[in-house]
Amino acid sequence: MAIPAQPERTRPSELVRTEARALLELAMRLDGPTAAPFARAAELVAEAAARGNRAILLGMGKSGLIARKIAATLCSTGTPAHFLHPAEALHGDLGMVAAGDVAIALSLSGETEELLALLPALRRLGTALISFCGEQSSTLAQASEVWLDASVGKEAGALNLAPTASTTVMLALGDALALEVSHRRGFAAEDFAELHPGGRLGRRLARVRDLMHTGDALPEVAADTVMTQVIHEMSHKKLGMTTVLGKGQRLLGMISDGDLRRLLERDGPQALAHTAGEIMNAKPVTIAPEAFAGEALALMEARKITSLIVVGAQGEALGVVHLHDLWASAKA
Repeated sequence: MAIPAQPERTRPSELVRTEARALLELAMRLDGPTAAPFARAAELVAEAAARGNRAILLGMGKSGLIARKIAATLCSTGTPAHFLHPAEALHGDLGMVAAGDVAIALSLSGETEELLALLPALRRLGTALISFCGEQSSTLAQASEVWLDASVGKEAGALNLAPTASTTVMLALGDALALEVSHRRGFAAEDFAELHPGGRLGRRLARVRDLMHTGDALPEVAADTVMTQVIHEMSHKKLGMTTVLGKGQRLLGMISDGDLRRLLERDGPQALAHTAGEIMNAKPVTIAPEAFAGEALALMEARKITSLIVVGAQGEALGVVHLHDLWASAKA
């Protein structure tokens, strides 16, 4: 019995180029013939979300895996979405689809049996259907209110069989749709922060007010405080600085370790004769409590400082955020 010849090996770099070419072709379609259908798809999903409905992602096999990821991306960018396995939907899970939801079905051929079997039920529910598939003449595309062209010239690899370039195109198309819907819905960094409280993203988007040292941990002295007490306060609070405050916690200035060193170099033994108000920096760098940890970190790195004073709307000192807190929060 003859052993079938092995197909010629395709270099990994060429496999990646095949997928890259498929993405470039998708980009050109989105700038051309697919632009209007894409805009309509985004409109349908955004309108459904505004009504309190969801995007229901459908797909079998590899397309199903991509559909799951698109559902996750929609959710993380502020659009309610859920993945529904077509086979499970045929056996009872269709009950999770509500009137007014939008279905997004993924199938390269547009002839996936499980998806086609769902079409009558989706019609009865009045569910708008968006399809990602490679054949406009397919049953799925023809049944859709919006067809988005996910066609590819070829899959990566010599056999041209395994879903590779096609799933990459579907994933990119889903990402583009999710972010376009997010933009239409006015989804902002503040909203993103609320949906990502954990992990590195959550730490970068933590608010300064949640990281600052406040209350008894806030180093503070009055303008007439003598230097020995200023040094004691800075040493006790261990932030390398102290605020100088007036009535009602109004920020007058700050004194840093660097300010003390420069004072000692300049005045020697006479340095201790000064008061806090005489040596303070009257224009310290400040930040609002609503700012993100990432913003505070960037500001400190740009100004080459280790602390920021957090001030309220009336110029009152609310707390101090230190570089070490931000490293732990935004770079962990």
